[in-house]
Amino acid sequence: MPLLSITGLTKSYIAPDGRRSTVVDVAGFSLEAGSQIAVRGRSGSGKTTFLHLLAGILAADTGSILIDGQDMAKLPESKRDRLRADSIGYIFQTFNLLQGYSALENVLLGMAFAPGGRDRKRALDLLGRVGLEGRLSYRPRQLSTGQQQRVAVARALAKHPKLVLADEPTGNLDRRNADEALQLIREICRENGATLLLVSHDDAVLDAFEHSIDFSELNRAGREVKL
Repeated sequence: MPLLSITGLTKSYIAPDGRRSTVVDVAGFSLEAGSQIAVRGRSGSGKTTFLHLLAGILAADTGSILIDGQDMAKLPESKRDRLRADSIGYIFQTFNLLQGYSALENVLLGMAFAPGGRDRKRALDLLGRVGLEGRLSYRPRQLSTGQQQRVAVARALAKHPKLVLADEPTGNLDRRNADEALQLIREICRENGATLLLVSHDDAVLDAFEHSIDFSELNRAGREVKL
């Protein structure tokens, strides 16, 4: 049974001219547990909306999103939040770190609603893995862009998520930091058996994956994609 299985997923918005614009229209898509895939797509193609639907940040218009047997698209908001806390790690392009908290506190807060709650040992271990053992008490504004992204990676992976969603996770990084961040994400996902779905427009990132797909093939394709 796939960890992630999508059927008939749609999301639309009302455009400024009053017409309805469909942003996401995925007939079928599934990922096996432990798989890693990169999704290519231009800016504005709907990739982020797609990830937000999978994470339960947005509610779908129609369709189903089965994650480990639970249908994210059918759950009320409170239960979507619960499923996200239990099973999903989300790496944002803009980091979304809490500015008033240290690197360690940001990771611990990211674990607060997960099963088992805050695990300081796990947080310290991951921050060490990403090379920030000497920056535990630093707040985001005291860290470089690359260091902030490393905190965001540690936070997303700290709660042992079954599904990791990464939205242009290297988009704000230089090439060296981008390569290092990608390697860390993939390594820790493999170690934990997590399924990774990463979206990017960076060819160097996309070429690192054995499996990749263009979002235009997935969106409005009218066919099922299984990986």
